[in-house]
Amino acid sequence: MSDSYDRPVDLSAEEGRIVGSLIEKQLTTPQQYPLTLNALVLACNQSSNRDPVVNYDEGFVQQTLTALKEAGLLRFVHPSHGRSVLRYRQVIEERLALDDKELSLVGVLLLRGPQTVAELRTRTSRMAEFDGIGALERDLERLSSLPEPLVVRLSRRPGQKEERWAQLLTPEGVTTSAGYGSGAYGSGGYGSGGYGSGGYGSSDRYDGSGRAGAAGGSGGAGGGGIDRSPGLDGTRTSASASVSVASVAEEVAALRTEVAELRAALEELQAQLGG
Repeated sequence: MSDSYDRPVDLSAEEGRIVGSLIEKQLTTPQQYPLTLNALVLACNQSSNRDPVVNYDEGFVQQTLTALKEAGLLRFVHPSHGRSVLRYRQVIEERLALDDKELSLVGVLLLRGPQTVAELRTRTSRMAEFDGIGALERDLERLSSLPEPLVVRLSRRPGQKEERWAQLLTPEGVTTSAGYGSGAYGSGGYGSGGYGSGGYGSSDRYDGSGRAGAAGGSGGAGGGGIDRSPGLDGTRTSASASVSVASVAEEVAALRTEVAELRAALEELQAQLGG
């Protein structure tokens, strides 16, 4: 990371999902990047590698993209070199002087919420190559020690074997870091549907306005917390085996997403050729 540092970046939850999705696709499928609006909506609404799952429509995403552009965090890429539609690219790494490794960590935390170092290493493996857990931890430490920190180390809760890290760019991340150590999110932690009675359930979906629906979550939307999946509760007997299984599942999900993006690109090409 360079020594330069711009003013802090504050994102809404919806802006965080869009920026995180753009980061992920930039680092995993650069041949398809920048993204079309259709590809970006698909990336935001993925049911895999996302927590919570959302259901944004094109109008809502386009409106949020305009806000991000006005904030200097996104650029519109006009058609050129055979491309016929407007595309979008995030520039948060330029604003915050992040390298690809640091960018991958920020992106995964925006998309998945608080995670252990082992989980972050697995989930960033397709985006950047770290020289071991120690190197990844050093990058997290740098990001947490900035004048305006981008990430924070969370205290280990009862029943958890490892500490977790959270991003500080969205209100959800800040709320998580503030309440995590005080027990504000329920004694059950992530795995028992914790984060208190006001937390979103892990299967909650969002409509185009950014409001939460009640599609299976155990709590209401009043608390503003996010219920995490059972895989983050730290109570597994074999963490390494779980991470391995999760890695395979994520690879399969990522391949499915890439196929969807390639199909969208093919449809765009067919439209250009009049077929």
